[in-house]
Parts: sequence; structure tokens; C-alpha cells
Amino acid sequence: MSKNKEILQIVEIMSNEKGVDREVIFDAIEAALATATRKKHHDQINARVKINRDTGEYETFRIWEVIDDDAEVEDHEGWYMRLSEAQQRDPHIQVGDIIEEPIESVAFGRIGAQTAKQVIIQKVREAERKKIVEDYQQRVGEIVSGLVKRVDRGDIILDLGDNVEAIIPRSQVIPREHFRIGERARAYLQNVEYRPRGPLLQCSRTCNEFLIELFKIEVPEINEGLIDIMGAARDPGIRAKIAVRSNDPRLDPVGACIGMRGGRVNAVSNELNGERIDVIQWDENDAQYVINAMAPAEIVSIVVDEDKHSMDLAVEDEQLSQAIGKNGQNVRLASELTGWELNVMSASEMQAKHENEARKLIDLFSESLGVDEDLAQVLVEEGFSSLEEVAYVPAAEMLEIEGFDEALISELKQRAKDALLTKAIAEEEMRETAQPAQDLLNLEGMPEELAYQLAAQGVITQEDLAEMSSDELVEMTGLDEQKAAELIMKARAPWFE
Repeated sequence: MSKNKEILQIVEIMSNEKGVDREVIFDAIEAALATATRKKHHDQINARVKINRDTGEYETFRIWEVIDDDAEVEDHEGWYMRLSEAQQRDPHIQVGDIIEEPIESVAFGRIGAQTAKQVIIQKVREAERKKIVEDYQQRVGEIVSGLVKRVDRGDIILDLGDNVEAIIPRSQVIPREHFRIGERARAYLQNVEYRPRGPLLQCSRTCNEFLIELFKIEVPEINEGLIDIMGAARDPGIRAKIAVRSNDPRLDPVGACIGMRGGRVNAVSNELNGERIDVIQWDENDAQYVINAMAPAEIVSIVVDEDKHSMDLAVEDEQLSQAIGKNGQNVRLASELTGWELNVMSASEMQAKHENEARKLIDLFSESLGVDEDLAQVLVEEGFSSLEEVAYVPAAEMLEIEGFDEALISELKQRAKDALLTKAIAEEEMRETAQPAQDLLNLEGMPEELAYQLAAQGVITQEDLAEMSSDELVEMTGLDEQKAAELIMKARAPWFE
């Protein structure tokens, strides 16, 4: 057994200097002594060293791993012992067990200094990295602040202090934003990963969470629980919308977030490279929430389609461009914030659209049900919007319509069911021979194969596609949601023109 007080001194010094647990240093020295022992025996044996944590005394053991008698060993044969030989020492031993035997220890002072140093430094570095990961994993979801250390092909490297670095990838930097070396910058900590070359702290300045956390810093009422942030949407560096609600009826959440003379919202805007921020009053009524989110545009009428989870919004003709925003920015952010698909048009366009839809329904009912235009118009005015509704709405509800009796209702229902059957047969025949219209084939980003797939399901023209919701298109084709939304917006481009 060897005794060396120097070990205890080294452990104490390195533990204090590096802020690493003493046990990690002990493990490193044990690994270094074991390496030195193996080298002394020309790597013909495997060894383990055990240091007494209180006295600094240490013991060395030669170790063998028990293997099958017929197992092949390519290297380090002296590290293994065949099962038959091992069972001569212990009849109960099994393959995979370890056999130990005390051997003479190498002197700590005569260890190959470089080997010991490298092992210790490596262990300490690993421990430091793990400690950084553990510390910062608890801070994921917070804003971190550091000095710009360097800019590498658009990626911003921040020095957070204590030899900790974080990266803001180029894709997470606000467009047209520039940092100088040594300048202080803040970002939202998104993820922390342990990597052998050092922990990776990934940050963002473009995510919605960064905007939300900045408001928490500037608006004390949020941290006090008086105001809740219900959602946010951003076009980084250009414009953002954030929805808030108050838990105290006496407190105006929008005013509190804007601050006196806009002081609070301006502080956030300045941090985001001048990003214009609309603070929106959240409302449990979806329609009112959407109206608030479309600010500063004023909505004059709104039509909600629960099935498609979409809303048609009408604004005064002179406000149409403002409501849509540059490159559709305002309506896009409002849609992202509220979760509703929003279609914006002028009041005159909406009126024309509704009149056109009503006209189509009147013609549909007149032709399919074989009724005159007056009766078809009554059905439309009573809210019937499809042959399915006529066929399957309970007769009791239809009896409430003035002038309708059981005989008329029964006849209308039967005719509607006959029309639906005829339509289904025709659609089946059409699918077998369907050809997409040229405007659908020519639509930007529309693969020819997808156009034929849509045509086979009754979506023949660009207008047919424009009237769909992204959810319907995803269900019909299996496209991802983003691609489906892009195609629909391109199909709707003529609406905005």
C-alpha cells in the first residue's frame, strides 16, 4: 500500500481552482495511476487503482475479465482469463466476472508526468462541461446575456462568462441586425447539449419566446400574475403581435404593456432592432379576438366557418391594403396569433361574394330539387347551404319554416337524396377521367402529379383549390401543413389583386 499526501494536496487545489467535485479529481488520479501501471508492464496487464479519500493511501490491483475458453482475443490477451483457469481459483465464477489480484503500486512521483497531467486535465474538462450543461439546462427558456466574442459566417458567438460560450445561429439572428465584437447581446436560450468538444448552448433572437420573455422583464405585472401573455407572432425585425389579458378587471393589460408614453413597448422594440409591436387584447370570443388581432385595420363584418376553422373578414375598401399588410404580413401574423385561417376582403367584395354564393345555392336548389326560384331562395334565407342539409336536417326543424308542410318536406328530402346519389355517381365517373385545368397545372409550386391527384378528387381549377382550407388539403393529399398553406395562398393570389 502506498501513501502520498501530495495526492490530497493536488485534489484540494484542483477542486478549488476548477470548482469541480473532489471525487472527479480522485477518479482522474486513479485513472492516471492505472495508465502508468499498464505502461510499466508494457500494456500486458490491465489494472485498477483505489485511493483512500481520507489518507491519500492507494492500492493497485491487476484485473482480468473472465471469457469463454474458445473466445478469440485479438489484442491485450493478458487482460483476460479463460473460464476453466478462472474456475480453478473460484468454482462459482462466470463469464464476464472480474478477477482482481493486488500488485505493487507505482510511485505517484514517478508516474509519467505527461500521462497523469493529460488524464487529469481531460477528466476535469469533462466535469466542467457536464457542470455547465447541468447549470444551463435549468435555464433553458430564459434570456441569457453575454459579450459578442466573434462572428463566424453569420453565427454570433457569445461569451457568457466563466468560459461558457453560447451560439446564436445565423438563422436565429434578426435580419439586418449587426453586432460588434465586445458588444453586449441578449438572446433566448433554446437548447443545451453535451458534446465532447464542449457544451453547445443554442440561442435565438427570432423566436416568439424571446419577445414574450422581454415583455416579462419590462412589465412587472406579468411576473406578478396580474397579466397573462396568451400568444405571440413575429416577422422578426419588422413586426410582431402579442396578445395579453388581465386577471384584474381594474387593470388595462394593453396599456400596462405599452407603458407610459410607450416606454415599455419601445424598450422591447429597441432590443428587437426596431421591430414594430402590436399589443392585442385577448378575448375568449374567437371572432372578437380576431377583430382585435387585425388592428389597426377595422373589421366591418365577419363570417365564421367552424368546419374549416376559417373566417372571412371584410374591411372598408380604402383599408384593404392596410388590413392585408405588406406582403400579407398583417393578416399572416393575425392568423398565426389566433390560430384561425383568415381571408380578408373589402366590404364590397364580401357583399359580392355572399351574393354570388347565394345565387349559386339558389341555382343549385332550383336545378337539383326541381323547385322554383322563390322556394330555393326561402331555403337559402333559412340557412340551408347544401343538399345534405336538405336531405338530413330533421323534419321537425323544417316544419318551423312558414309555408312548409309534411308533404312538401318529405318531397324535398327525397329529391335531395336522389340528387346526392346522382351526384355521387357522376363524381365517381369524373374521377376516372378527371383532367386538371391549365391554371391549376401552371400554379407556381404545383407538381403535375399532385394536380392530377387533386383533379381526381374534384379539385379541378385554381379557384377550387383557393376555396379549400389547409386542413382539407392536408387530409386529401398527405402534404405537410406548411406546403399546403403555401399552395392555397398562391391559389388565392388573384383574390388580393
